Amino acid sequence: MGGMSERSGVPGEGLVKGLAVTLKTMTRRSTTQQYPDVAPELPPRSRGVIALLEENCTVCMLCARECPDWCIYIDSHKEEVAVPGAARPRQRNVLDKFDIDFSLCMYCGICIEVCPFDALYWTPEFEYAEYDIKDLLHDKDHLGEWMATVPPPPAHDPHGDPSKEETTAARKAAAPAARPAPTPARPEPGAEQGGGAPS
Repeated sequence: MGGMSERSGVPGEGLVKGLAVTLKTMTRRSTTQQYPDVAPELPPRSRGVIALLEENCTVCMLCARECPDWCIYIDSHKEEVAVPGAARPRQRNVLDKFDIDFSLCMYCGICIEVCPFDALYWTPEFEYAEYDIKDLLHDKDHLGEWMATVPPPPAHDPHGDPSKEETTAARKAAAPAARPAPTPARPEPGAEQGGGAPS
């Protein structure tokens, strides 16, 4: 009873508000993108698929260890490299397998951030859907093909802080060349010291 008396308003007010929203939407211009026929304009930092620059990979395994989904599979073997002038040949890792299972990947980007040699990159490529989930396991050759779609790095912000390399180079260029202080000339043996008259 108390709830009925507290209710106030014009009958049909909700219907009028709903029709107003409908009319407002109907008169607005449609912004539908015709996706299959027209390629969408992606933001510059969009995360599509991960590309691999194989020659930069040193098989350090950081990406596989830090991946929270364990979706990166790496295999390698050691190879001896003869270095001229060295006492014995050195060993280096050769990448045999680098697979990413995109059915498990959650696109967090940790693997790209922890890679110390810039072997992994984001690409805006997103059209890699498959009919079978097993086909979402991409090998190093397939990941390497996407390197062609990696966008160039953005230009440095002129109003931002300069990088460490820039500040170091500017400091070296501005500082005058450090010259060693001249050493005082030694007096010749037998020369008189002081300004007194001889006795």
